[in-house]
Amino acid sequence: MGDAARHLLKSFEALSEADRREVLEQLLRRAAELPYSFPSDDEFVQAADTVFQELDRREAKR
Repeated sequence: MGDAARHLLKSFEALSEADRREVLEQLLRRAAELPYSFPSDDEFVQAADTVFQELDRREAKR
């Protein structure tokens, strides 16, 4: 993630809850209009692996 994206997230977190909801709504609308290609099988496997590793990490803390 670049500096501009980090700055954007920091600014987003400083907004009121109502403003965050509005910004998020606009971002989701715009994201839905972007061209999108489906993830490859390898990308799905990698994402699932990341999720399960996080679940295992959380379970180990209990």
